[in-house]
Amino acid sequence: MKKNQVVMEDIELENGEDIEKDVVEMMPTKGKKPSTITDLPGVGAATAEKLAAAGFDNLMSIAVSSLGQLVEASGVSEAVARKMIQTARDALDMGFESGEEVLKRRERVQKIKTGSKAIDAMLGGGFETGAITECFGEFGSGKTQIGHLLATRAQLDDPEAIVVYIDTENTFRPERIRELAEGVKLDPEKVLRNIQVAKAYNSDHQMLLAEKIEELIKKQNMKVRVIIVDSLTAHFRAEFIGRGTLADRQQKINKHMHSLMKLADTYNILVYVTNQVMAKPDMFFGDPTQAIGGHIVAHASTFRIYLRKGKKGSRVAKLIDSPNLPESEACFMVTKEGLIDF
Repeated sequence: MKKNQVVMEDIELENGEDIEKDVVEMMPTKGKKPSTITDLPGVGAATAEKLAAAGFDNLMSIAVSSLGQLVEASGVSEAVARKMIQTARDALDMGFESGEEVLKRRERVQKIKTGSKAIDAMLGGGFETGAITECFGEFGSGKTQIGHLLATRAQLDDPEAIVVYIDTENTFRPERIRELAEGVKLDPEKVLRNIQVAKAYNSDHQMLLAEKIEELIKKQNMKVRVIIVDSLTAHFRAEFIGRGTLADRQQKINKHMHSLMKLADTYNILVYVTNQVMAKPDMFFGDPTQAIGGHIVAHASTFRIYLRKGKKGSRVAKLIDSPNLPESEACFMVTKEGLIDF
């Protein structure tokens, strides 16, 4: 089998796609289902290495990929990529499952509490793993504070939990983490060691860092429980200026959000993203504040929370979108030790 694959790759280089397609179709199929990507038709050692480097290191990643992604990642033709995808899908028996099975699978979902009973009640017990939670609001509304809080309190239930913090606005402060850790009686040094921080200097760098998270999980065996992106849209907003670039910007944000969504669902991770806002000048009544990113970010986020400043230094969190919870509000205060109810 391996020899046939090497011959196939040689023929592809010398004679082109048509001969390669014929060879792939003539290759003998194994009696058992493929268990690794090297069992797929057309995947030799070199191709497997290219696929793994691009994140396609298991059958599921191949089965849910597109032709273009596989062609770009491995350099094979569309005919070979199509055969790989189809074989991977057949091996995994992809299809429907009952609602009862989905409910049972959701038992692995965990809730990370904030310390504010009002916010935890609003979110049905806390911030949920396996989902993307977006917080948007004007500057000083508490978005970054919640991010620091989640980075700390994620280690309350699991001291070995790893937090990945993608910093796009130079907002991460280890001093604040130290204060929050001391507030919940955790070792500040250990908490800081379990937070992996990376500064993103542009939108492409930000997307690359999100893709690199899977390497931390697979190659370095890190138990990533929380991913924080603060903020999601800052670089995209700065780099894509004017209506003429709107389509390109939205496509890139869409790709970025789907990458985060895949991480959340595959590894049961809480993805927390902060978002900037703008004021709608044509709105004469009500709150003119609107989140950046449009419908792309709105649809990709599982939970959406609008933060605003309240009276006497308080903050108000409003849950405006959730698949299973009603709209509601929670009032809280940001203190040295964390969040408390107002």
